Amino acid sequence: MTALTELLHFDRQTQALGQVSGRLGWDQETMMPSGSSAQRGEEMAALEGVLHARRSDPRVGEWLAACDGQAFDRVTQAQLREIKTAYERAVKVPGYLAEAIASTTSMAQGKWAAARAEDDFAAFAPVLQEVLALKREEGQALAAGGDVYDAMLADYEPGTTASELDQMFGALRPGLVALRGEILEKPPAKSLQGFFDETVQLQIASELAQCFGYDLNCGRIDKAVHPFSSGSGQDVRITTRTDPSDPFNCFYSTIHEVGHGCYEQNVDPEYTLTAIGQGASMGVHESQSRIYENQLGRSRAFTEFLFGKMRAGFGDFGIESADEFYKAVNSVRNGFIRTEADEVQYNLHVLLRFDLERAMIAGDLQVQDLQSAWNDRFAADFGYEVPCASQGCLQDVHWSVGLFGYFPTYSLGNVYAGCLFERMTALNPDLDDQLRVGDLSKATAWLKESLQRHGALNLPRETITQACGAVPSEAPLLAYLQDKFSDLYDLSL
Repeated sequence: MTALTELLHFDRQTQALGQVSGRLGWDQETMMPSGSSAQRGEEMAALEGVLHARRSDPRVGEWLAACDGQAFDRVTQAQLREIKTAYERAVKVPGYLAEAIASTTSMAQGKWAAARAEDDFAAFAPVLQEVLALKREEGQALAAGGDVYDAMLADYEPGTTASELDQMFGALRPGLVALRGEILEKPPAKSLQGFFDETVQLQIASELAQCFGYDLNCGRIDKAVHPFSSGSGQDVRITTRTDPSDPFNCFYSTIHEVGHGCYEQNVDPEYTLTAIGQGASMGVHESQSRIYENQLGRSRAFTEFLFGKMRAGFGDFGIESADEFYKAVNSVRNGFIRTEADEVQYNLHVLLRFDLERAMIAGDLQVQDLQSAWNDRFAADFGYEVPCASQGCLQDVHWSVGLFGYFPTYSLGNVYAGCLFERMTALNPDLDDQLRVGDLSKATAWLKESLQRHGALNLPRETITQACGAVPSEAPLLAYLQDKFSDLYDLSL
């Protein structure tokens, strides 16, 4: 066998084991008995040890060296690029550290869930300190003398730096603050009233998932505390949650995760279990979940369709017209939870986390001071006080599992979604007519063909640039938000 053949075969096995590890994580969040966390932590650590050994195997370096300088087709070149990036990362991180991170974060996730349920940040702080110390050590190894946070960010958004994000987010922030201020001076939208049966919620959620193209023959929908998506190719799992007083929580969490799930299901099957057989980055991934959830799912046209489904499923819930319903879906009001935030305020939640985690990684913010720092920043940004930890610094799972550098990709995904939607609507002027009857086929087909099927064939910004025909910018997102909410709230912006 040639070096290339041996390398790709070896990598395919590594990719398969990585999917097994992901499935264990999915099970931990959905099906695993509550008393199993200690054993699961040991299992995850053992598997991570195997994966790290494979990813840092000296033979990978030898095979890559043997392939260097040879002429290969575009797909093979992309696979070699991704394998090389993963290998160079893996050899910088000692095996003991990879296992320690896997074991500690598995345990920390359970402690986070318990602390969140009890509104007790002090109970979670010690284990968060352990996670932070391990991730900082990992970041220093990866940075090799460079910026530690940038090294962490590269795991989720290759080719992007914190300074670039600062510039982009800095351009976003003033417009968002001004828009939020104008809206909150207006009367609030009407709220849904009544009890919304969980069984009906989950049935409608399943119908919506299929409406957006999620293939249940190769996927599942389950419940979890924090909705998420995992898997790729022929085995993709998403989760949602229910609230008896707020079915939007279920429906839009589902549509959001369907965006992630469809991206993975729609990658070219030829790339399955290869280094390019998944999304290009977390920012690009988030662009899919956000355009599904917001630009499509919260549009005036699609909410007409959803209004009919909800009336059929729940009867009267206090909203008399499709126009009132559209305003309720897009209501802007005070709130604490990032995943439940409206489109206008969502990015402000993300920027808070971005700044705080950078400060923790830099050592400028100590874990024991995180809750007060969070509360102070929230009050400054939103103008009111956080009542409890579960609605503040304990609301997200990310830091418990070591995902430092992940949060900014949410806002980057929103920026990308704004660019994609601008292009989509320019190419499909009849989009609203389709959405009004629940027909997402043309919209999702364009996303599949222009972006999703390529997986990680291209680098993140190249992926967006090729789909949109222009370099990504925050301007389309701001224009979309200003147009939409000026219309909704009769603003003078």
